[in-house]
Parts: sequence; C-alpha cells; structure tokens
Amino acid sequence: MNDLIKILQGIVGAGQVLTHDDPATDLSAWEQDWRKRATGRALAVVRPGRTAEVAAVVKACAAAGVSIVPQGGNTGLVVGSVPDDSGSQVVLSLTRMNAVRAIDGDNLTMTVEAGCVLQVLQEQAEKAGYLFPLSLAAEGSCTIGGNLATNAGGTQVVRYGNARELCLGLEVVTAQGEVWNGLSGLRKDNTGYDLRDLFVGSEGTLGVITAATMKLYPLPAAQLTAWAAVPSLEAAVQLLGLAHRHLGAGLTGFEVMGQFALSLVAQHFPQQRVPLWADHPYCVLLENSDSESEDHARGQFERLLETAFESGVVSDAVVAESLQQAHALWHIRESIPLAQAEEGLNIKHDISIPVSKIPAFCAETDALLQREVAGVRLVNFGHLGDGNLHYNVQAPEGIDPATFLREQEERVNHLVFDQVARFDGSISAEHGVGSLKVDTLPQYKDPVALALMKSLKRALDPQNILNPGRVLN
Repeated sequence: MNDLIKILQGIVGAGQVLTHDDPATDLSAWEQDWRKRATGRALAVVRPGRTAEVAAVVKACAAAGVSIVPQGGNTGLVVGSVPDDSGSQVVLSLTRMNAVRAIDGDNLTMTVEAGCVLQVLQEQAEKAGYLFPLSLAAEGSCTIGGNLATNAGGTQVVRYGNARELCLGLEVVTAQGEVWNGLSGLRKDNTGYDLRDLFVGSEGTLGVITAATMKLYPLPAAQLTAWAAVPSLEAAVQLLGLAHRHLGAGLTGFEVMGQFALSLVAQHFPQQRVPLWADHPYCVLLENSDSESEDHARGQFERLLETAFESGVVSDAVVAESLQQAHALWHIRESIPLAQAEEGLNIKHDISIPVSKIPAFCAETDALLQREVAGVRLVNFGHLGDGNLHYNVQAPEGIDPATFLREQEERVNHLVFDQVARFDGSISAEHGVGSLKVDTLPQYKDPVALALMKSLKRALDPQNILNPGRVLN
C-alpha cells in the first residue's frame, strides 16, 4: 500500500494525500458520517484539484485493486460517502474542484465542478441575474456532485424537479479512469442511451461525477411565503390542489409540518416564534414565485387563501410581509431536523407516497406504530407538494433514545416500509440507499429492476472498486 500512496502523492501532490501515518492529521471529517452513525478508517484521503487528477487516481487504485469512496460535502443521511472500517479504502474528496467554469445566459446554463458548494452555486447564479432553484437544508456545505450522485430533492421539487431534472450534462470519470465529457448543455440529444441518467442517483457506484451543466431560470419578480394552519392532512392535500389551480407554475414550495415536529422547534429553539402550531394538527408552508410583480403575487395568495378559508381547508394563515419574515418561516421548517437531534437519536424515514394516498398512509401507519410501540412519538414533516415525507420516529418520553434506536429500529423500519409498499411508495425518496438501506432494498425493489441494476454495475465497474457495498451488495 505504501507504493500506492507514493503514486497518489505523485498525482495530486504530497500535501493532498492525508493518511493516519501523521499523528497530527485528523481524518474524522472524512471518516464519520454527518449523523455520526458510522465511523470508518481510510487508507488515505485524496484531494484532487482537476479532472485529469481524478482519472489518474482512479486508474492507480484500479491497478492496485483498491476501492474508492467518492465524497463531496459528506452531508448524506444514509452512510453512503464514508469508508468502511477496514483501513483499505481511499476516500476521494472532490471539494477542491469547486470552480464555476461557465455561465451561458443565452442557453440558461451553468457549468460547475463537482465540489462547488450548493449555496455558492446559487449565489453565483443570482449575481449573474439568474435563479438556480435547487435548495435544501445542507446547502451551505453540500456539493453539487453529491447532490447529483444522490439525486437530491429539497424544497422546490414541486416546481423544478429533483437534481436530475436540473441537470443537462455531466463530466464523469469511469471505473477504468477514463473521462466522459457530456457537458454539452443540450436540451435535446437523442443519439442513443442517456448516460447522464445512469450516473445521476447512482451514489458514486458507477462513476465519479467531476462536473455538471445545470439549468438556470430567470429570477422571479417577486417571491412570497405564506404559513397556513390546516385541520388535517386531507385538508393539506386539498390546499395543495387549490394552490396548483390558483398559482400554477408560481407554486415553488409546499411543505407540511406536524404539530409534534413544530413543538420540538418551539421547545429547543424558543428564540424562533413558531406561528399557529399549538392549536392545529398540521401547518403548511407555501411559496409563490411570481414573474410579474409583488402585487400580483400577493393578489394570487389572497384569492387562494380566501377560497381555502371558505371551503374549510385552512383554519388560520399568515403571509410574510417582508423577506426577513419569509426567511424566518423557512428557518422554522429547516430547524425541525436540528430540533429532533436535540431531542435525541431517532429513526428516520425518507419516503415517498402518491400525494392522494398520504392521508390514509399516515392515519394507518400512525395507528400501527402506536399499537406496536406504545408511547412512540411521530415527527412527520416534509415536501407534500411532491409526495416526500420525512416520517421519523422518536422514542417515547422517558426512554433512552440510544436504547430505543438499538432495540426498535429494525422492527419499526419493517413496519413502516411494509406500509410504504402497500401504498405504492418508495422507501427512499431523496436521501438515497447508501449502506443503511442496502440490505433492505431487495425486499422492496422490483426483482427485474434489481437484476438490471446489478447488470449495469457489473458492466461499468467489473472490479467493484467504486463505493462497494452501497446501493447494491
């Protein structure tokens, strides 16, 4: 292995290959996942600065039979970007490759390297007069390469789609160390298989994404946010339908938050003023992005809420009067996972259900879990606009969270995932499979689909050196 380390140092520079040989070097930032559920041990952390170096590193590792774990901001939630504990894997950190290569205003595209932090990408697009709409809680540290590798979702999927829908082209290093340049930025290209879609969502198991060409949009003339209390999930789904009819393409965000989820924010972050939660089972956060004017957007919101009040779909509502108020409302929504962490370890589920079936799914599954695990507390929130719920399970009061997780996680997962399958849903909506769900996937994935996935893996990575043990076993 010392020979490989020397080769890697020759490719990227000695200072960009970090190992445990230096006792002053702390590799924990690369070896521990964001939720602190797993800690591995890397042979080395390699930090290339350009695509040619990535290709050379992959070639060297392939020749040595050493597996590679591609890593961006390491903000994933399914333990998909940290090494195992063997001490034999190379972590390929792409954070040094963070350049915005080009902005093409006429083509409404932006070509960026994989290590570009999402928030930086958003800011650079806005500086140039455009909108890059991908938005999620980790945007200050996650990278676009990781977003694409996991097909990240976020809060604006209802209008703009997942990361996949925002991507027009990729640059990818294959498992053999070859470079595929597919950064054309074309919206139409029917010259064979769509290779881009093979790599988006593959979690680094088929190739290493090094750059991407992403879609841009005109900046909206106005963006308004409303917070509405609803009497039930059925009412929230009805409000979504009204929002589609009244706002059309202007509906860019539709989030639902359960009462207990909001109570955790109120309890652990009392400086945040959480509106309307105490007297209502659910609250909804809506965003309207208007191409005309703020007056037009506000008029649309007023007509929507008036109709919703008259039909009993909304019990109470507030419309943000300033950008600061809008940010405060979104901050409440984004604080739910942090408040959960303050409350203690919990069992997380990132699931998708057809929107029309969500009320019935939650009613049945809530009752099932309460019956099977007495006193369990359900933290239900998420992107109702696209059918993605973060249906999380907190330990009963007075029960040690770590003990609850250790003793109940497998059972609770089985109960929830069986319900997800019964309602024609998916056990992973936007977080991916990683290693946490790799053994569970075969129980819920169509066997023909699973066989096709395995065939692709064998064809593109016959040595199984790219992120082994993730997505597929």
